[in-house]
Amino acid sequence: MVISERLEYDLLGERALPNHLLYGIHTLRALEHTPLAGTGIPLSKFPTLVEALVHIKQAAALANNELDLLSNSKTEAIVSACLRVVRGEAREHFAVDVIQGDAVAATNMNTNEVIANLGLGYLGHQRGQYEFLQPQHEVNLSHDAHAVYPTAMRIACYHDSLELIGVMGVLRAAFEAKADEFGDRPKIGETCLRDARPLTLEQEFRTYAAMLTEVQEHLRVSLNQLCQINLGCTNKDNGASPAPQYAAVVCRYLAQITGVPLQTSGALIEANQDVGAFVQVSGMLKLAAVKLSKVCNDLHLLSSDPPDGFGEINLPQVQADSSFMPGRVNSGILEMVRQIAFEVVGHNLTITFAAAADPAQLNAFEPIIAYALLKSIQQLRDACRMLASRCVNGITIGHECLDHEVENSA
Repeated sequence: MVISERLEYDLLGERALPNHLLYGIHTLRALEHTPLAGTGIPLSKFPTLVEALVHIKQAAALANNELDLLSNSKTEAIVSACLRVVRGEAREHFAVDVIQGDAVAATNMNTNEVIANLGLGYLGHQRGQYEFLQPQHEVNLSHDAHAVYPTAMRIACYHDSLELIGVMGVLRAAFEAKADEFGDRPKIGETCLRDARPLTLEQEFRTYAAMLTEVQEHLRVSLNQLCQINLGCTNKDNGASPAPQYAAVVCRYLAQITGVPLQTSGALIEANQDVGAFVQVSGMLKLAAVKLSKVCNDLHLLSSDPPDGFGEINLPQVQADSSFMPGRVNSGILEMVRQIAFEVVGHNLTITFAAAADPAQLNAFEPIIAYALLKSIQQLRDACRMLASRCVNGITIGHECLDHEVENSA
């Protein structure tokens, strides 16, 4: 069976591509020269980042049309293409590795080519007939990769973080429900693994809820820093576009489309190179990881088997041990959450190094920042959800051990 192909051209020459591909020659070359350098994880695995990228192309088309830089028909084609991707179509064609060289040009061109080829279909043309809708000069009109990518990161991070805050609320509510259930059941406090003043299980579990509330508040505040965008700044002219009003107009459209309270930065050149907002959010994610690890460590200790362990609470039995120790049930959920927390702390260090790594007017290491940041949010979201549903909701009181320790404590 012969696969139909099309020829595309760039500065390096021509290449044949299978006709079913929505991306073009720039994406093809990126896939060829970075297969071992990145994670093996395509951009499509981060759907909120893909959506943010196409929302930017949609807003740019509308802004360029309003400023008489792009025709009505091409604007309609681009907007239609973007809406199709947002609905879930063509995601597999966002194929470049999320970690890539050449700064962020590969991601931007992958997006331009997919939108252009979808738009060409809307206009009644074949894929690759870019004379009717050009990826670089029309889909990408008035902006460049180093404005698109950090703006998309900010939008994706904002939406994902809001979801994380909501899931943290579910875990917090699980601890509060257990506090209500356990009430004033007395227990002995522990400091430095020695008996301390008594408290109640309610107080202990409300403490865990309060720790999560604190993280939610700090993370919510840090999101304000993500709303300052550099869309409208280019390396070439540091802010000048075919229309001086472009930055304000595209920001207005993008805020309407995404629901994020975006504002154009008052210092576009600074915004083009500074990634401090991502460092700040990452710091809050690290804080969340540390607190989750602390809580899991406490639950692990409190549920340790008597007579040598505490036995104050019983965890739900979700995973039996191996045949080497029959009858033992492991606390696998707590161990999984703590390992996720360790990785999030590592991601924070990666982001810290990447933020300080590149000199001058852009940061070429934004791909690793995006990967580490969005991955951390995903991991913490899944960890909180799993900890609530598979562990905290099923915790019961170890009455016998609690009675013994209260009666025999000094």
